[in-house]
Amino acid sequence: MLRVGARTICMAFQVMALCFLPLHVSAQKSVDKMVATVNAGVRTELITYSDLVWQLALEPNTPIDNPSSTDLNHALNLLIDQRLILQEADKLPTIAPTSKDITDARDELARNFASQAVFQERLRKVGLTSEKLNEILDRRLKIEKYLDFRFRSFVVISEKEIADFYRDVFVPRWRNRFPNRIVPTLEDRHAEIERRLTEGKIESDTDAFLDTARERAEIVILNPV
Repeated sequence: MLRVGARTICMAFQVMALCFLPLHVSAQKSVDKMVATVNAGVRTELITYSDLVWQLALEPNTPIDNPSSTDLNHALNLLIDQRLILQEADKLPTIAPTSKDITDARDELARNFASQAVFQERLRKVGLTSEKLNEILDRRLKIEKYLDFRFRSFVVISEKEIADFYRDVFVPRWRNRFPNRIVPTLEDRHAEIERRLTEGKIESDTDAFLDTARERAEIVILNPV
């Protein structure tokens, strides 16, 4: 479900400039319509249909030929969240990702696909150039840095939380899945459980942050997908 908790704004360029930009997809000329605008108090950013398709192209096993409304709205939600986080990040001094950071991120992304050829073909089909991909990866890296600064640095997992999770969650699940195997000790799985609880807290804190950001932001859906 698309979450849009925002005030509707009537800016002239949003209402009147419902124009279309050229986009080549699968060697056929299509239209790149304006889908939404996002303003979290820093600037108004535009999300286009091509942005949605590019997001889907970077997700392995997600169809990019005639994408469904469900997939497009999934991509739209992700992009709105990304724009909100980036505008918050821009309020603070940050260290820009290096060219090596971007290259490493691109290589890691490509490894999620069946082969480098498959990855490159998906990019080609949606008209995603190397320069635009680097721009997307730059944004993703900035988001990661901001979330690490805002949330990860302050997460503290107590020994009691780890012990409680081991007793109440890990052990029952292990016995259910592997009834004939010895349950690993808390010491053996301590680091794994701590990581899981840490990521869970970061995810929960991020969701709460985004819910608040969406309520305060001006999000306008120009063309439903």
